[in-house]
Amino acid sequence: MRKLALATAILALTLSQLEGQTQTPRTSRIAGHPNFNGLWQAMTEANWDILAHGARPGPAQFGALFSEPAGVGIVEGNEIPYQPWAAQKQKENFKNRWTADPEAKCYMPGLPRASYMPYPFQIVQGNKDILFVYEYASSNRIVHMEKHSEAPVDSWMGWSNGHWEGDTLVIVANGFNDLSWLDRAGNHHSDALTVTERYSIMPGTGGNVLNYEARLEDPKTYARPWTIRMPLYRRVEANAQLLEYKCVEFSEELLYGDLKKKGS
Repeated sequence: MRKLALATAILALTLSQLEGQTQTPRTSRIAGHPNFNGLWQAMTEANWDILAHGARPGPAQFGALFSEPAGVGIVEGNEIPYQPWAAQKQKENFKNRWTADPEAKCYMPGLPRASYMPYPFQIVQGNKDILFVYEYASSNRIVHMEKHSEAPVDSWMGWSNGHWEGDTLVIVANGFNDLSWLDRAGNHHSDALTVTERYSIMPGTGGNVLNYEARLEDPKTYARPWTIRMPLYRRVEANAQLLEYKCVEFSEELLYGDLKKKGS
């Protein structure tokens, strides 16, 4: 709760500075570093499946409404190097995905999934720490740029320590629980996951496109580290803003429906 309160306070202090920033290409710098302030969103099908995949049907009773679009994938080499037990678990997750996916329950998305869900997120960058605010489930995280420390407890969004390598923002996140998935296809990780993210401005885009890379290491689940890559696009429409999407009430029947008294 204290982490959430701090994040909310930082966001409140910076909102006035951010008005209108999403409409203007950003090539300026903050404390000598690229300015990533703004609203960003991935344009991929990775939230359905981070690997290349064809279109798939949804539950039959909904027709085409919840069918899954095809995607080229974002995984380098199009392979997740699962250990044998983990590959079997992914198959079980996929089979039960319509009710077992944490997204269906409005749980926080974890990393790197928060970066490629079909919702925007906002980067609030000052002279020191950096705040990421995600529309989905009102999730957020603070990137500690100066006072690096260990995660006090395991959590959905983990613990992020950051530094600059030239003009690239590098974030090392760990301290995750083992409950989040990487996509709706049931790709998963354990509590030993470390995600090393790299954000940099794509040349020739006026500051409106970021190159995003994430290296995943998890010796409990994967045979070796592996990497995802994709662009992130700035939302530049005149009324672009981060809206509220608190989905808990939408998942109550799924989570607690079996606790209802019969006939109620």
